[in-house]
Amino acid sequence: MAFINNNDLVYETYWDSKQTHSKRLMMMIEHMLEKRVGILLEDVDAFVAAKGPGSFTGLRIGISVVKGLASALSKPEVGISSLDGIAWRFYHSDVPVCAMMDAKRKEVYCALYRFQDGDLAEKSDEMVFSPENAIDMAGERILFVGSGARAYKALIEDRTNGQALFADNFENHVSASALVRALYSKENGLNLSENFLNPTYIRKSDAELQFAKKHQA
Repeated sequence: MAFINNNDLVYETYWDSKQTHSKRLMMMIEHMLEKRVGILLEDVDAFVAAKGPGSFTGLRIGISVVKGLASALSKPEVGISSLDGIAWRFYHSDVPVCAMMDAKRKEVYCALYRFQDGDLAEKSDEMVFSPENAIDMAGERILFVGSGARAYKALIEDRTNGQALFADNFENHVSASALVRALYSKENGLNLSENFLNPTYIRKSDAELQFAKKHQA
């Protein structure tokens, strides 16, 4: 969670907890605004949230909270890819960046990014792959980042002949400030248009897969 003012990071916090978003998200927002930033909720100009891919439950809770706040205050709501929220931490990288999230079931969500002079030059489609396919798609001299890169580090090293680069463990999660950074470009500044806050799942939920399997039997 972060608060940005005119492209300046005012406050950012992380909380790794087994509690669900529903039990802690509003408390975190209240604490940030009242205790750390010192403004009222109605003074916030716009709300930005990760729209996925990721946990189905976590995405629904987070997006619902942000949509509710934006609607109640008549403020813009913006959705940015969770993969962008990882990759944009490395927007000064001089090698391509592969953002890879552990999707469980021996799959990863991934996308390949190329940055140039601190701006996005190219991004692939977001996909769900086996880690082997994702690694082969990315190539060898790549910076691998995200929970998938951490989970499959040994496999990545093996399939890239030791040429892959890795982020530190504390950099492998979605950053709220990186989500906002993805909205900015050097030429146009902040862009709140065409970034709708609708969930991006990429893969069907377990319930949908089980339903389809049941009706195929």
